[in-house]
Amino acid sequence: MDTLNTETTTNNEAQDLSTGYTDNLEIFGAREHNLKDIDVTFPRNELIVVTGVSGSGKSSLAFDTIYAEGQRRYMESFSAYARSFIGDMERPDVDKINGLSPVIAIEQKTTSRNPRSTVGTTTEIYDFLRLLFARAGEAFSYVTGEKMIKQSEDQIIDQIIAKFEGQKVLLLAPVVKGRKGHYRELFVQIRKAGYAKVRVDGKVLDLEPKMQVDRYKIHDIEVVVDRLAIKAEQRMRIAQSVATALKEGKGSLMLQLHDSNDKPIHFSRNLVCPTSGISYDEPAPNAFSFNSPYGYCPDCKGLGVIEEFTEETLMPDKSLSISRGGIAPLGEYRDTWMFKQLEKMLKNHKLSLSTPIEKLPQDLLDVILNGSDELLKVYSPKYKRTYETTFDGIKTYMKKNYEEGTEKLQSWAKDFVQINTCPTCEGARLKKESLHFKIDDHNIFQLSEMDINHLGDWLENLEERLSKKQNQIAHEILKEIRKRVSLLLNIGLGYLTLNRSLRTLSGGEAQRIRLATQIGTQLVGVLYILDEPSIGLHARDNVKLIQSLQELRDLGNTIIVVEHDKDMMMEADHILDVGPGAGIHGGKVVAQGTPQEIMQQQSMTVDYLSNRKTIEVPKKRRKGNGNQLVLKGATGHNLKNVTLKLPLGKMVCITGVSGSGKSSLIHDTLYPILNTHFFRAKRKPLAYKKIEGLEHIDKVIEVDQSPIGRTPRSNPATYVGFFSNIRDLFTQLPEAKIRGYKPGRFSFNVKGGRCETCQGGGMKLVEMDFLPNVYIECETCKGKRYNRETLEIRFKSKSIADILDMTVEQAVGFFEHQPSILRKISFLQEVGLGYITLGQQATTLSGGEAQRIKLAKELSKRDTGKTLYILDEPTTGLHFEDIRILLQVLQKLVDKGNTVLIIEHNLDVIKVADHVVDLGPDGGEKGGEIIFEGTPEQLIKKKKGFTGKYLKMEMKGE
Repeated sequence: MDTLNTETTTNNEAQDLSTGYTDNLEIFGAREHNLKDIDVTFPRNELIVVTGVSGSGKSSLAFDTIYAEGQRRYMESFSAYARSFIGDMERPDVDKINGLSPVIAIEQKTTSRNPRSTVGTTTEIYDFLRLLFARAGEAFSYVTGEKMIKQSEDQIIDQIIAKFEGQKVLLLAPVVKGRKGHYRELFVQIRKAGYAKVRVDGKVLDLEPKMQVDRYKIHDIEVVVDRLAIKAEQRMRIAQSVATALKEGKGSLMLQLHDSNDKPIHFSRNLVCPTSGISYDEPAPNAFSFNSPYGYCPDCKGLGVIEEFTEETLMPDKSLSISRGGIAPLGEYRDTWMFKQLEKMLKNHKLSLSTPIEKLPQDLLDVILNGSDELLKVYSPKYKRTYETTFDGIKTYMKKNYEEGTEKLQSWAKDFVQINTCPTCEGARLKKESLHFKIDDHNIFQLSEMDINHLGDWLENLEERLSKKQNQIAHEILKEIRKRVSLLLNIGLGYLTLNRSLRTLSGGEAQRIRLATQIGTQLVGVLYILDEPSIGLHARDNVKLIQSLQELRDLGNTIIVVEHDKDMMMEADHILDVGPGAGIHGGKVVAQGTPQEIMQQQSMTVDYLSNRKTIEVPKKRRKGNGNQLVLKGATGHNLKNVTLKLPLGKMVCITGVSGSGKSSLIHDTLYPILNTHFFRAKRKPLAYKKIEGLEHIDKVIEVDQSPIGRTPRSNPATYVGFFSNIRDLFTQLPEAKIRGYKPGRFSFNVKGGRCETCQGGGMKLVEMDFLPNVYIECETCKGKRYNRETLEIRFKSKSIADILDMTVEQAVGFFEHQPSILRKISFLQEVGLGYITLGQQATTLSGGEAQRIKLAKELSKRDTGKTLYILDEPTTGLHFEDIRILLQVLQKLVDKGNTVLIIEHNLDVIKVADHVVDLGPDGGEKGGEIIFEGTPEQLIKKKKGFTGKYLKMEMKGE
């Protein structure tokens, strides 16, 4: 530990050894992963960009060294008792780090998969809206639409005397409203309290011993508290009766004119409808939460959708009989208990299992689906006896398997589940009372369904539309909401709605939402580390993102951004370029300084920044094969009856600002249509009218950024498929043959050759309870996955574990005489992944790397020349040089006659496309139209939309 230094110094570079504080962040001897023992100094309170080719060591420095050390120091601040539950975190491989502030990492990988996490809950805007509605909302009756009222006891008395002077009335205390039951005990309690009469379903009755009502009917019951003539001089008696009625009625009372059939008039200390008499509880913030039983819809429990087994999913083809598989989950007839029950039921109705379902009467069909109390005598072949039983119905049977069955049964049942909008709340997630509290004629769901742009407009001058009392209450709340809405608008997310589920967002969108949340916290003196926040952002919105990061810096924070974006680099205060290559060829600092200083240095990044090296624009655009795929009338999400004409045999780019409808059109409409057509997939596309030209393609392949696996067991070798060839190769070795080893011996997923301590994972999962789970290296096999006997089998002096530790680049040379293995591995190198290891855990791969591994897998398959490839932002995580390599691969696919469709913002990709489809003109409700179709050159001349403007600047810059 550093000792206390009591001397003072004027040198700004000196540090106080008692705190480790320095004007700079200093890293000495960083060796994590491929870092080559580097020393780095960053200035504090500046915007720093760490860049370099993919795999050069950027993330190893930023996340695995700086952030990991910050996390470890935080854990060490806990007491020994707390650490005994958490465990010690491993120290990153670095000699020393000075000047390290508290560290917050904003990564892409931590997006919540919880359907209850929304944009509103994550940014806390929804929490402030709940508070606003609870304190300043006005309640309206869901029966009559009238404004709910609540009065003090004195106000109720004054109103009764003023309105009913001289009239005879009954004062009633409501005790039962709209409920079934015989209420024998209730009547006994009322008699014991000294009351003589009750009003049951509108009739005044004398209380009698053993009195009860029909238990199967719905009843309204009130206690007759008093019968009197209203006179001002009898105020004392009226007050006593009102107080008693309010006590018995739990805050509510009813007044009925004597000998009148008019509806009673309701009064309440709670919120009450003056006509219908329904009352609401005093609102609290949790009454507007779809995560709380006090607020959520009782049927969907706040999800807005319900999972149900419907007649359509269970009986998709009604021309079939039950014996021929008419009930899809059961399949064709087998000698099982379920079929025996169905057979007996049909026999009782003089029908058989061979009767087509469409010929069964509807009431019998309802019984088959929903069950009945009818007793059936069914013979069980298993137990050789007859049982009396009732039939629960196919829906109940499926529901039980879906909710309580084994993992296999649940997976089977899930195929027949239909997700529908909840009919009770119609997707609003909240109970009806909560939806009838309004501010400026809007309920909380309507505000949550607005995109952020419209919500900002609604908030503008809201005070002018509120009452004086509401303004007093809402002033501070509105201030907080406006601040957070403004932050979302500033980082280009104005097209999102507060109700948008977090799991439907791209990595870049989710990361920018967390960035907005951090800016809103107004922390000072923090080191933020961000992982490519610009992904998924149009060039127009990138400017707003950079301004937000500069704002966070200006608060007094240090921002380290791992990034490839040219604009971000040129606006940074400091740039660190790691390289020169990837993997073992990287891990060094090749250039460092301000943007102006770095331009005088030599590196791959600087070559592209200074335009010494560029991605060339093709001299000639392809004309395609003359055929096209036409999607007509797409109207899903924000699409406005769009018709997409997709020319085949070309590289096509789908562009447009964030939220313009690109993913809705391609990922949610076109791809599900094609996937269903070619592979009978079950995912439903968004609404469309017609598709033409399917005969011109023979398959569709979508290459997205979802992980290739969610556990350390998944790796490139198993995913691309050449690991089975490697296992076969090891099986053919003489030593393996002598020992009788089969391919399974070299699998780390089955017993035999794997290490049983970690069960072939190489890592052990440590559950951290209230922290994210941690994987640690297995102490038995030291991460090699296999037992000692398996590792004794060697090919060219390498064990199977050694081969999994090879980089793709090394493996290409190693397997040069094994063509079946070499062919598949070489595709990984071709897409620019020569630096990753064959056995690298899927959990350590970025979205961009996962996408390129998927692309390599597809490339390894035989293509027909009529394939449509769909790629969603393939440039994510890629350096300029990596983009150039990737584009060469994609161009080869198109040269073979295939069609490559790319959803992309990157201008380097757009400028080399043969055909561009630009959506817009803006995001959210202002988007959803195709505003341009044609070549990049034609797009530059087009004045509508934003893409052409930035593309013109990019192509001019060359």
